[in-house]
Amino acid sequence: VYRNNVIVSLTEYLAASFPTVAGLVGEEFFAAMAGVFIRHSPPVSPILAEYGGGFADFIAGFAPAASVPYLADSARLDNAQRVAYHAADAEPAGGDTLKRLETTAPFALRLVLHPSLAVVRSRWPVLSIWQANRGERSGALPEGGEDVLVLRPRLDVALYRLAPGAVAFIGSIRSGCVLGDAAEAAIADSDAFDLAETLALLIREGAMVDITTD
Repeated sequence: VYRNNVIVSLTEYLAASFPTVAGLVGEEFFAAMAGVFIRHSPPVSPILAEYGGGFADFIAGFAPAASVPYLADSARLDNAQRVAYHAADAEPAGGDTLKRLETTAPFALRLVLHPSLAVVRSRWPVLSIWQANRGERSGALPEGGEDVLVLRPRLDVALYRLAPGAVAFIGSIRSGCVLGDAAEAAIADSDAFDLAETLALLIREGAMVDITTD
């Protein structure tokens, strides 16, 4: 009885943490899939908010879900929102800090990004799928993939569609590259990369918390 109660509780937690996945496959299929995952990967921490990090990778290898090829990436987007919600708070950079972008050479600048920030790159239109699942979008989905920025600078988690090259830029920044090197990596990833557009998005949405200089 105790084991069954634990499985039911964890299934309900996963359904609440991965609402897009649950909405795409339905309650019955989700419960069966979650039950297999829970038995395969039981919690290792008493903190429930830490559970489910491997659910997306599990879905990617779960044969019965193969008919929904974008399900794993949808789970990754759900998980990024879950992690962002529980991430540490940080105050976005203010005007004096942002002035360094104008007064310092790009190869001497390092951007410090918000702790909640994450990116999800997919060959499927995962942001549009997420919006449709929430009733915020109707009609046919766009063709091709979508890259998504996940961020919680204040109270609520927000999602933004990223332009080409932005994922490579943000990844380079997070790995410790200076601004100039990150821009070069982004251009190598996509010659359509727009540095000004990407910086404007990060500044406008509070994704930068500091700018340091070498």
